[in-house]
Amino acid sequence: MSIKNEDSNHEKNEKDITILAIESSCDETAAAVVRNGREVLSNVISSQIALHTIYGGVVPEIASRKHVEKINGCVRAALKDANMKLEDIDAIAVTYGPGLVGALLVGVSEAKALSFVTGKPLVGVHHIEGHICANYIEDKELQPPFMCLVASGGHSHLVYVKDYGEYDIIGQTRDDAAGEAFDKVARAIGLGYPGGPKVDAAAKLGNPEAISFPRAKTTEKSYDFSFSGLKSAVLNYLNQAEMKGEEVNKNDVAASFQKAVVDVLTEHTMEAAKEYGCDKIAIAGGVASNSALRERLENECQSRGYTFFRPSPVLCTDNAAMIGSAGYYEYLKGARSGMDLNAVPNLPLGNRERRYHGRS
Repeated sequence: MSIKNEDSNHEKNEKDITILAIESSCDETAAAVVRNGREVLSNVISSQIALHTIYGGVVPEIASRKHVEKINGCVRAALKDANMKLEDIDAIAVTYGPGLVGALLVGVSEAKALSFVTGKPLVGVHHIEGHICANYIEDKELQPPFMCLVASGGHSHLVYVKDYGEYDIIGQTRDDAAGEAFDKVARAIGLGYPGGPKVDAAAKLGNPEAISFPRAKTTEKSYDFSFSGLKSAVLNYLNQAEMKGEEVNKNDVAASFQKAVVDVLTEHTMEAAKEYGCDKIAIAGGVASNSALRERLENECQSRGYTFFRPSPVLCTDNAAMIGSAGYYEYLKGARSGMDLNAVPNLPLGNRERRYHGRS
């Protein structure tokens, strides 16, 4: 089925489509009810940040156990908040990858059980596709094609969204993802976990021009990202300062590091948009809530006459509403998953995922 716009969706389906969505790919247990891919009737999130903070990062085994404890309650709360029962739902969507395999299995098992008991169709959803679709919830008029920068703790992707559910990966990380670099640098300068928000806050108090950190270029005309060298440069700066007995201004380090990341993400996105003739730019993922990145991209888009789309911070971090949106468009295309649906921790997106994550 060709999916072109919301009006044609309603004409073809004659009735509203309501999706119960489940997300458990990392350290948020979430459930939501979404109507027609864009209207959020409920969005319940049980965060584990406080639990993992004492370890300085997500502990997979602990995350999985907490998902088991919280998943049923989140689903019940999502249905209650939406004033619905399971029989009112048209389909059940669930994240099945990528992510932590144990965490994913909890959500997938819950969704399969609900599908089996109710007879409702099951739709497996790609986690990154969900992040991209968060923009449809935030901006009801957004339609493909557009360029989307996906930046999170585990992913840095530059995606050309050709149509609903059709993606071309034109750039991705070769080593550390942007969010991963934020976490590691935050830990190195003593800001703690989660690194992204803490670096963002510290950077507001620092001078982004204080330290000249490198901006990695992969190969000519490549839109791939590499943040490992930048992370190492920050660690080297801190080590040299310690050996010399020099005092380090943490806020300046945070601001200078953040500017280096934002420069690379923004420049690649603008260059890709020009090459692909895109005048619509969107962002997605946890790092998309970074205030400096949002401001820089908005300014660059304004100067070029592009339209800039960005989800609210709650839709940038992991949530089930975005999975409900992605699940809706997959449902319209006829995608259905069987009881053999399994967690796929390295699930590729689009047709150009390359070798940097263990794939040829």
